[in-house]
Parts: sequence; structure tokens; C-alpha cells
Amino acid sequence: MTEQASTAKTLWAIDNSHSHIQFKIKHLMISTVTGGFNKFEASVETQGEDFGKAAIQFSADVNSIHTGDAQRDGHLLSADFFDAEKYPTISFRSTGLEENAEGNYILNGDLEIKGEIKPVQMKVSFEGIAKDPWGNTKAGFSLEGSISRSDWGLTWNAPLEAGGFLVSDQVKILCEVQLIRK
Repeated sequence: MTEQASTAKTLWAIDNSHSHIQFKIKHLMISTVTGGFNKFEASVETQGEDFGKAAIQFSADVNSIHTGDAQRDGHLLSADFFDAEKYPTISFRSTGLEENAEGNYILNGDLEIKGEIKPVQMKVSFEGIAKDPWGNTKAGFSLEGSISRSDWGLTWNAPLEAGGFLVSDQVKILCEVQLIRK
């Protein structure tokens, strides 16, 4: 992801004020609801500024979920969905990163939701490295993926009179991430 590489390990943390973790899901089969998490953290370990073999750990506080509707957020926190009282954290740990034909990357890892760990893949676009006005080194990434929520036991739904279901099984994951070198 950068030509500069060194043998020294570099630690990075997520810059929460410049990062967004979002999901999108079809509702009533006709529109899309967007949500996200307000509280999350990530650590990344690289060789110098080379993210090609990065070790990535991420977690989100389920209780920080927001969709713009307090009643829906409460339902998502219940046992029907995330069961936040029993499972307060969603976590991800990388297992590998591979460059694809377009010069971007595929991030492989294990996603844990409600105590279930399943492999996932995310498309990653490396946006570059820059210094901010205070001398901090930052790295930017866009991530995109999709999961079937039923794989993690998120199966609550309601059938629609005209056919189909209230909530889609497919969930799009979209992340804009800025890391800061420690």
C-alpha cells in the first residue's frame, strides 16, 4: 500500500473524529436504512508505513448503535437482534490482506457478533498517507463489504403481505477510516 517499508513495527490507532462505521439494510424491500456506531476502536500494526501485511483489530460498542430512530435503535439492542446486554461488543480481527487486479485490496478477517465468529471479506481502497497541521501522520482507507446477518443469528423478521420480508438478510458495511500513527 506504500512503497516505503521498514522492519520497524509501527502502531496506528483509529482517529474516531475522522472515521465512520456504517451499515445499510433494505427495509420493506423498497428503501434503505442507514445506521452506524458512535463508539469504536481499532489498532493496526504495520512494518513501517507498509499496510500490506497489517495486523488489524477492531471493536464497536453495540450500545452506541444509531439509525436516526430511538425506537428502532432500542429494538436493535434487544434480544431480537444484537442482544446488547449479553453481547455488548462486535469485534473484527484480520487474517490477511491481498492486492487485487484493480490495485486495491481484499481484507480477510474474522467478525464476531453475538458470540459467533465467521470469516468475512472487505474491499479496501488505500487513500494515502499525509501529515496533519500538528505533525501527526495519518493514513486513510475506504472499506466496503456485505454480510448475511442470519449467519450471526440475527434472524428476526416479519413477512410482508405482498411477499418478501420487512428487513433484508443482506447488510452492506461501509467504513471511512483515518488512522493516526502512534
